[in-house]
Amino acid sequence: MLITNTNSQIEPLVILHEVVKTYHSSAGTFTALKGVNLQVESGAFVSIIGKSGSGKSTLINVITGIDKPTSGEVIVDKIPIHNFNEEQIALWRGKSVGVIFQFFQLLPTLTAAENILLAMDYGGHYPRGERAGQAMRLLDLVGMAEHAHHLPSALSGGQQQCVAIARALANNPVLLTADEPTGNLDSKSTEMVFKLFENLAAAGKTILMVTHDNELAERAQRTIRIVDGRIQDEFVNR
Repeated sequence: MLITNTNSQIEPLVILHEVVKTYHSSAGTFTALKGVNLQVESGAFVSIIGKSGSGKSTLINVITGIDKPTSGEVIVDKIPIHNFNEEQIALWRGKSVGVIFQFFQLLPTLTAAENILLAMDYGGHYPRGERAGQAMRLLDLVGMAEHAHHLPSALSGGQQQCVAIARALANNPVLLTADEPTGNLDSKSTEMVFKLFENLAAAGKTILMVTHDNELAERAQRTIRIVDGRIQDEFVNR
């Protein structure tokens, strides 16, 4: 069963206002984001491009609460997450955001289904008695139901990323984020994974995807280009 967004009124799901992120280390100070303003509507599929070190991954990280902004406001689904402490942000992220990584991050000793069930245990969105059935529905959604009881080591890279997408959907998040989700995949697996994103976007999921692949970026509804910590350009692709 494909989970859809039933809100007919399109409104900003993500709002960033004058967001600055500065890192301090023994090597010095580096400002990754420099006064970023951004709005992403509910149900949008947005790609984020830019050179290495431009700030695109940092942008994703402040939106998901992995990084706290040095200054500015980050509001997701009307919640000002920039005000949260570490415990609050971890609880919020587990329930509200699905994060997809380049290198899958599946637990190697758990099967595909068990990786999803663990995320459900953490998020607590579904009653315990419904979780196994929902995990199988999500695996079926990404074409991996027949591999439900396989360990990640028995799966190809593309198959592991499909399971990771199912895991990201485990708690029906309001937002999916993906940082170079196809960067470790061959062309066939890349197409398979990207088709999943397109299907989810068509069903109303809000997706933010960092990619180095300009052709993939152009297949999203909207593309944001970041240069030296600032949003330089925005394109509507379709």
